[in-house]
Amino acid sequence: MNQFISVHDAGNPNQLAFEALALKEDPFAYDDLGKHKCLGLIFLNPSLRTRMSTQRAAQNLGMDVMILNINQESWALETKDGVKMDGNKVEHIRDAAGVMGKYCDILGIRSFARLQSKEEDEKEEILNGLIRFSGVPVISLESAFLHPLQSLADLMTIQQQEKSGNPRISLIWAPHVKALPQAVANSFAEWINYAGLDLTIACPVGYELDERYSGSARIVHTKEEALEGADFVYVKNWSKTEPYGEIETGLDHWMINEADLNKNKNTCFMHCLPVRRDVELSSVVLNSGQSLVIDQAQNRIYAAQAVLKRMLEEMNK
Repeated sequence: MNQFISVHDAGNPNQLAFEALALKEDPFAYDDLGKHKCLGLIFLNPSLRTRMSTQRAAQNLGMDVMILNINQESWALETKDGVKMDGNKVEHIRDAAGVMGKYCDILGIRSFARLQSKEEDEKEEILNGLIRFSGVPVISLESAFLHPLQSLADLMTIQQQEKSGNPRISLIWAPHVKALPQAVANSFAEWINYAGLDLTIACPVGYELDERYSGSARIVHTKEEALEGADFVYVKNWSKTEPYGEIETGLDHWMINEADLNKNKNTCFMHCLPVRRDVELSSVVLNSGQSLVIDQAQNRIYAAQAVLKRMLEEMNK
């Protein structure tokens, strides 16, 4: 594995999730695999779970870790070629990535969508620049449109519950106070589809995900349709695909609440965190025994560890 930016890099997503669950049972089984290797984690956006879990994953494998919050601690990056750099951009991605690739054996990069131009966000200029110019394996710690480490941890969490047969999974849109990227929702839909599981996506009209990610999922426009008979409900906000990045008000009734919990006693509820309590998801639901949000967060360690393990094994051949 030389890069990890989407489900397409996972091979068999179910198998990778099983590998991650095995690491959870024995986290230090490969604690010499990363000896004398260094992971560089580069953040253009805030992070709690991604930063801490990926650092812990690397340490479990014996790796050293360097962390750079590039917007606060480094130079502003130019990503376009042929540009005279006489403005506020101090360093070119070609140079920065090349240097980081000499300092680190594996790099991880987190760079959100700006939600100003879909065309510009789709270029993924920082992520692709790092892949192109660093010369080392690259892991997406969340890009403009995908969050594969989160989705691997989500798949692990579903497998861990050992629901019989083919579980019914619903991704339900939630209200929020600001526009958020579609990355987590896109990625979750993509991974669940590739894992061969049953998926329903519920959202208000106009919030449908790009079909590249929603794939064969059933699309409905009330949360009640998606809640009925669901084994797992993943709650997440995202902004519109068209007009890109826009949101509407007056959709508070989409929040999963105590009444929804009481009607669905056998449903497990998921969220990637951070969550705006009593805006996206009721505190009663989050505090209930049906909530898996802390399990998901813990599984982020072993999702990252499984990916790093594969990369290190490839490097050590």
